[in-house]
Amino acid sequence: HVQLVESGGGSVQTGGSLTLSCVGSQDIFSRYCMAWFHRGPGKEREGVAAIETSGLTNYADSVKGRFTISRDNAGNTLYLQMNSLKPEDTAMYYCAAAPAYICKRPYPFNDGDFYFWGQGTQVTVS
Repeated sequence: HVQLVESGGGSVQTGGSLTLSCVGSQDIFSRYCMAWFHRGPGKEREGVAAIETSGLTNYADSVKGRFTISRDNAGNTLYLQMNSLKPEDTAMYYCAAAPAYICKRPYPFNDGDFYFWGQGTQVTVS
């Protein structure tokens, strides 16, 4: 059973930055499509960024140019660097893993395709 544990959330002012981390219990990062999702207050869970095993990335339009997803396969760690944060970025952020082919889709953010999920880390921007 794969476990994913997020960290790095917190409260920041508008325009600030945060880096989220997600550590996996097994060596899945080199074999799975990895992604970050978020769920804002009263909203549905939405995809934020995804990264293929090759390192190619895909971003939601709302975060392009501000967020960067990366992975350290050797360290079983996924990152999300978030810059120029806005109040609308306030949400619980989750990392998730899906079969590798999911990341090759033009839109890889169907959360039903992701097998493993972390417990989430809260980001609040004010």
